[in-house]
Amino acid sequence: MRKVYGRRDFAIIGELIEPRTRVLDLGCGEGELLAWLKENKQVDGRGVEMEGARVQKAIARGASVYQGDLESAVEDYPDQAFDYVILSQTLQETRYPLRVLRGMLRVGKRAVVAFPNFGHYSVRLATLLSGGAPRTDLFPYDWYDSPNIHFLTVLDFEALILKQGWKVERRIFVAGERQVTWMPNLMAEIAVFQVSAGAALNHSITVAAP
Repeated sequence: MRKVYGRRDFAIIGELIEPRTRVLDLGCGEGELLAWLKENKQVDGRGVEMEGARVQKAIARGASVYQGDLESAVEDYPDQAFDYVILSQTLQETRYPLRVLRGMLRVGKRAVVAFPNFGHYSVRLATLLSGGAPRTDLFPYDWYDSPNIHFLTVLDFEALILKQGWKVERRIFVAGERQVTWMPNLMAEIAVFQVSAGAALNHSITVAAP
């Protein structure tokens, strides 16, 4: 699978976003994805980032980004202000993930969420063998300095979608250089979901354990 700025999740998200749409990127980092979307999809993009140094680099890239807390940022926007609200590799670091997701679906017609899958077999194996908090190539942190607060899996996210009555429009799972189509809760390293607040449930949502 191809990459954008060295990240496969950016490439997947770039394919999901329609041209000339309104986009909000929460936790946008240095604005790489926003800059790519502006150049290649001609989007009207906005970004929110907490770290000042990253905001400056994003602005230098030509991205419209302001410094702020992404968990409260969505409160500043009216309903359906954007076509897409993006949260990539950050959901597990938020204090109140459900509040963030609900806010995304209030201000955006669609939410695009990418997150690392803590159900991946390497994480399970690391925990089993070490007897402690897992450390893998995907999660190289010690427990005391990890940015990750919530340890969700594909199965957990699917269950939340069903409980909230949201609609899954797209789901893509990735491990290394390839797309995963079999047992994603066990085999996928990264999950990308495109979700809307549609009233109709997507009854095809089934991700069997393990």
